[in-house]
Amino acid sequence: MRLIIVGSLQGQLSAASQIAIKQGAQVLHVDDENAALNLIRSKGADLLMLDVKLDIKGLLEQLKSERISIPAVACGIGNDSDAAVRAIRAGAKEYIPLPPDPDLIAAVLTAVADDEHDFIYRDRNMMQVVSLADQVAKSEASIMITGESGTGKEVMARYVHSKSRRANKPYVSVNCAAIPENLLESELFGHEKGAFTGAVARRIGKFEEANGGTLLLDEITEMDIRLQSKLLRAIQEREVDRVGGSGGPVKVDIRIIATSNRDLQEEVKKGTFREDLLFRLNVVNLNIPSLRERPEDTRALCKHFAQKYAEFNALDPKPISAEAMEVLINHDWPGNVRELENTMHRAVLLAAGDKIGKQDIVLPDGKPHVAIQSRAGTASEDADEDQAPFATGAQIGRTVADVERDLIIDTLKHCLGNRTHAANVLGISIRTLRNKLNQYMAEGRSVPSPGEPGQHAP
Repeated sequence: MRLIIVGSLQGQLSAASQIAIKQGAQVLHVDDENAALNLIRSKGADLLMLDVKLDIKGLLEQLKSERISIPAVACGIGNDSDAAVRAIRAGAKEYIPLPPDPDLIAAVLTAVADDEHDFIYRDRNMMQVVSLADQVAKSEASIMITGESGTGKEVMARYVHSKSRRANKPYVSVNCAAIPENLLESELFGHEKGAFTGAVARRIGKFEEANGGTLLLDEITEMDIRLQSKLLRAIQEREVDRVGGSGGPVKVDIRIIATSNRDLQEEVKKGTFREDLLFRLNVVNLNIPSLRERPEDTRALCKHFAQKYAEFNALDPKPISAEAMEVLINHDWPGNVRELENTMHRAVLLAAGDKIGKQDIVLPDGKPHVAIQSRAGTASEDADEDQAPFATGAQIGRTVADVERDLIIDTLKHCLGNRTHAANVLGISIRTLRNKLNQYMAEGRSVPSPGEPGQHAP
């Protein structure tokens, strides 16, 4: 991941830079908005970290006018809630108080840039897929990775790159589902000055940024079919035409990996995905089994995430009880590894005893584990009141909305008011979290501001 840090806050941003480097990011540092724009146009970036005193709104609007889509976070000294609000309204995804907290920086890099890539597997079904990946990694063949959402397709793509002959070259990822249709062409192929209103300078695209290395086209089936023809030509000819280009095509040397959570043949039948592009991309198919087909992976991942989030939150690591592990293994996990990770993070925070018990396995809305539907029928068998963590004591008579509100606000306090981190822990989108917080503030509730462990009255 390439991070560009913009500004010079008394050395504080340099400290943030060192933390990001330790997290595996490539970090470039510039002093002002113009230098940032020139660097983004010539080299590209995955994330911007901006001094809150800069013209954040102007910079992000300029990027938008040039059809450049990059998430940004703002940074400022102290807990200046007004500055944080201005930055978020200007378009920043999050606000980070300085001096920087290593855990907070790590959380933002993970949540905003989606650069988490632990690769843990123990199950025989997954071992077969990894064995095939090892066989084809050193080839130049395009690879299509398929599987349900959250199974680890992006993790597998990074693994293939790490085992390839291009391992020391760039690894560039493009989420085709997250970038608006009118921006994706420029994002992939770049553009020339004057190509459209707002194109004030040449900008290289992800194909050129990945030259010599690997380009991941994540959720490729979300790409508009009109753009697929240009993508097919770029792959076949190993060259790209920048939008508005008049100087001829630009040669590129890349290896393509694509992912999809859809039925590819069905998409071809519906006319939403080109069959010739599928043939070009699907030279080798790596189909990742769902987590419910990988019970030994579930067991290993639960232990890994319990250790990871205990360390992350400066808590003593706790073993997982046999009863809790039974619930975890028997659950269907519609969200797969991503859902399991969020569940274990919550369990680590909620565990009050010397072990993580089944009462600590709760859903994002605060409902107890008895609401989790398992293949083995564990939910209905365990539905006794004395086993439900929210059915005793002070919880009696409370509404689900009340429990949900308290869980969200308590989690936000634990995360020092960081919305992105809290949403990740709760297993909900940042948009959902912000809507909930706006509702609570409208009701007169106190909500922690970014950087504040306590409460802040609206």
